Amino acid sequence: MLLVVLLLAATACGAPAGSLQPEETVPDLAAESTPVDLPATESVQAGAPVTSDDAVAELLADQAASEQLADRPAESVDRPGRGSLLRPDWLGERPLPLRPDGYGEIQPTPFELIDRRFPPSTFLRPGSPTFESTTGPIPLDVLARSTWQEACPVTVDELSYVTVSYVGFDGNVYLGDLIVNASAADDMVSVFRAMFEAGFPIEEVRIIAAPELEAAPTGDGNVTTAFVCRPVTGGASWSQHAYGLAIDVNPFHNPYVKGDLVLPELATAYTDRGLGLPGMISEGDAVVAAFDAIGWGWGGRWATLTDPQHFSANGR
Repeated sequence: MLLVVLLLAATACGAPAGSLQPEETVPDLAAESTPVDLPATESVQAGAPVTSDDAVAELLADQAASEQLADRPAESVDRPGRGSLLRPDWLGERPLPLRPDGYGEIQPTPFELIDRRFPPSTFLRPGSPTFESTTGPIPLDVLARSTWQEACPVTVDELSYVTVSYVGFDGNVYLGDLIVNASAADDMVSVFRAMFEAGFPIEEVRIIAAPELEAAPTGDGNVTTAFVCRPVTGGASWSQHAYGLAIDVNPFHNPYVKGDLVLPELATAYTDRGLGLPGMISEGDAVVAAFDAIGWGWGGRWATLTDPQHFSANGR
């Protein structure tokens, strides 16, 4: 009888926290990604003691499982849990009901996304133990998978293509890419070098494609990106992203908050900026210091709203 109970318990636990879904990584390369030694205070290993047990317990008590989401199918019993490296198979696949303002309905953070630590779903290639970067003109195939168009407020020649190393939440090194204003390319490399050396974990660094701007909101995106040809949030004028002079870092871990609006919409748990979870940005940390060093402003210091994911050349 005891053996049966143990077997059932093992089945309910699902995949081990360190396992990866093969279809979510670059074929034949993910196994070659390079783990790096991170500072003890920046540990990104699943299950590491990174925050108050009481604070996380309170979150989990309020949101025991993602079947509590409105109009969503129930999850299987072997779903990923807090701090897991295994992505839920529904991530990015469940559109939210829309609010009158066109944003998705703001909902409690699903159990699986509290203490979110997923490896990237896509990357250029595994990185090396030392920081790597390149800057240069934007290749035509890269431009084609971006949001740039003739109506954008910058020309292609005013932008640069940048590749950088970053540390994933699984402790491995990956190479990602960005489009930034040519005047900021070298500064952006210096920021990513500083984040890399500090062991700051980033989920995914890549260029946003045009169809993503029109997609229905799922409220669970977490792409670190710079140039996006779009207006400011809630306005009609061009965003600093449209000039390649702004970047959002780990948006889910560092959500935009204005009144009752939270973006991404399922990142409500991360509006508690005192959680101290990996991937969060806070005053005085290595991320803010790196952007301060290049003279960029931080949305986490704004008064009328807070946007801790956002850094920009003009502070807006």
